[in-house]
Amino acid sequence: MKAYPIKFEPILKEKIWGGEKLATLLNKNSNSKSVGESWEISGVDDNISVVANGIYKGQKLNDLIKTYKSDFLGASNIATFGENFPLLIKFLDAKTNLSVQVHPDDAMAKIYHNSFGKTEMWYIMDSDDDAEIILGLKNETIEKKVLADINALNVDAIFNTEKVKQGDSYFIPSGKIHAIGAGVLAAEIQQTSDITYRVYDWDREDTNGVKRELHTELAEKATKSFASNGKSSYKLKSNTTSNLVECDYFTTNIFEVKTLMERTYEDRDSFVIFMCVEGSAKVSVANYTEQLKMGETILIPASTTDVRFTSDYAKLLEVFIV
Repeated sequence: MKAYPIKFEPILKEKIWGGEKLATLLNKNSNSKSVGESWEISGVDDNISVVANGIYKGQKLNDLIKTYKSDFLGASNIATFGENFPLLIKFLDAKTNLSVQVHPDDAMAKIYHNSFGKTEMWYIMDSDDDAEIILGLKNETIEKKVLADINALNVDAIFNTEKVKQGDSYFIPSGKIHAIGAGVLAAEIQQTSDITYRVYDWDREDTNGVKRELHTELAEKATKSFASNGKSSYKLKSNTTSNLVECDYFTTNIFEVKTLMERTYEDRDSFVIFMCVEGSAKVSVANYTEQLKMGETILIPASTTDVRFTSDYAKLLEVFIV
């Protein structure tokens, strides 16, 4: 296939907790005051990404996979996932708190939904003062049965909260209770799955006065305990990658580009995704160059061997599957 930096049309999702930062800070095309998610690359049914640039403009992600197979996804990904795109790439804006939720692992998702589970990660791109996230139960003595009886009076005593700031990164394996709090703008990388078990939704109602459904019985079965809060420890160096997350489902690195940086993928049997979380950079494959700005995402097919980045300053997430 013709390898070049491929962009896709963002799929914008209005959410009860969404805001305006995806438009005002990340330049997404929306006048809505409640856009919560921009699905940057998606193979989810009824939400298939469409190419926005180059010779494949107008083609769907799944059609590229069917046509080019291992040249696009990588041979090992084709062997594991067939012609299904294995990741869902997003930007999220939480004007108010997301629901407290948990996702099933692969085994549970297969039984109940004939689907993959959902392991994910967040990179905090921007946050209001004192913004928080929820990660897990407050302590190991809390029993999962309390998830069936959460209210505004006891919620603070049940869940562990952490302050966040720009540059923080967290790994959220399936089974971990979590929620992004109000005032957080984040990049999210996850397995291709849209399965969420809501545990608590802050007693809010939609415009019709109806509360969203909770899934406490399934949440109790899915919830696991974890010793770590999942926060990444890393140090940035110019033109050098630092690892944020390495798991069975994806690897995510972060790097700063100053002047020129080159990455070689000759031995990498996977597509590679770049999410720009600060600044902007020119991304070049062979003779094709694409501008990548903050809040934009690019995919490089697996057949690519070399990628060049040129920038006065940019900060990028690099995502692939080992």
